[in-house]
Amino acid sequence: MYRNLNDFIQEWEKNCTGTLAIFESITDEKKHAAIVEGHSSLESLSWHLTTAPAYFMGQVGLALDVELNPKNTPPTIGEIISTYKAASENVVKAAKENLSDEKLLTEVNSHGHLTPIGAMLRLMVDHQTHHRAQMQVLLRQAGLPVPGVMGPTKEDLAR
Repeated sequence: MYRNLNDFIQEWEKNCTGTLAIFESITDEKKHAAIVEGHSSLESLSWHLTTAPAYFMGQVGLALDVELNPKNTPPTIGEIISTYKAASENVVKAAKENLSDEKLLTEVNSHGHLTPIGAMLRLMVDHQTHHRAQMQVLLRQAGLPVPGVMGPTKEDLAR
């Protein structure tokens, strides 16, 4: 749980840099790669991570100033990347304009449970990290470069 707004902002921005590195490794030719047919693909996970901040910020009573429709995936990874950048930057803007260290302790109703805003923000970061790890495995299986996001990859160590 975050108790300091600046800690959240710094970690969110760093986490988003890693997520962008993952997105930028995806090609339009291999964006449909999934572990097996019918499971989440690189494309669907990237769009999910692009739209998910609107859900989490909505849980804490904040709206993002970016057009996001979870059911309307853009046709190219490049468009997903540009939308992701706008959404992730908008999270920072909304947080700076509407939250404070004190407000992070305010409880909101999240699916019937009172949850501090700071805990919801932590969940948003953890959610992104979880799906990003799934995407790293899919990148490897698709034969695409795997960026070292939270440490070096096998390729990084071989250099």
